[in-house]
Amino acid sequence: MSDATRAAKKTTVDADSVRAFLRTQPQFLRQDEHLLGELGLKIDASNVLDFGPAALAKVAAAHKREALARQAIEANARANYSAQAQTHAAVIDMLDARNHSDLARRVDELSVLRFGLAAGVIALEGPNRVPAGWRALAEGQADMLVGDAPIARMGFFAPALPLFGDKAELIRSMALVRMAIWEPRREAVLAFGSTDPEAFMPDMGTELVNFLGRVVERTAERWPVL
Repeated sequence: MSDATRAAKKTTVDADSVRAFLRTQPQFLRQDEHLLGELGLKIDASNVLDFGPAALAKVAAAHKREALARQAIEANARANYSAQAQTHAAVIDMLDARNHSDLARRVDELSVLRFGLAAGVIALEGPNRVPAGWRALAEGQADMLVGDAPIARMGFFAPALPLFGDKAELIRSMALVRMAIWEPRREAVLAFGSTDPEAFMPDMGTELVNFLGRVVERTAERWPVL
């Protein structure tokens, strides 16, 4: 039989066949000290198969990987729970607003105190004046700021820095949420800014900021623009 034939036959042996063989011929493994050494195994004085250092190291590494994965899952779950709790509290804060300027103040405060951001801003397109505490946008500027994103632009976008006033120099990432308020429709933007470049990234989901944008829309519509 040629070497190639032998190699081909060896590759056809599957794990179940190996298990069946070792069950019926246990002495094959026990009597081959060289093979036991390669597997990191040894037989102790009581003829019980024991794990050697190599095998124990593999088991320890596997347990460490499992522990790290479990810790990451638990940390992510805690972070998600905390974000949900803060979001619910933020919604209550906004719904308690007494007028447009109070709503703008609350959006900024909850951005800082509840979400650890640098600022939260409401901006509204003309043609008439905007409520106190809101930023004024030129016609078409909301589309320019949010761009092609259907709901929100995530990440750093330099043209949006003026929205954050005296905090503009601190902003390293932002979330810009498209809004539409009143009838006839007035285009608006809810902007969150962070000093952390990774707080808002282009590949992040927009579910949370979109939800907050919808709350701001509905709350603002309680009162007409003067």
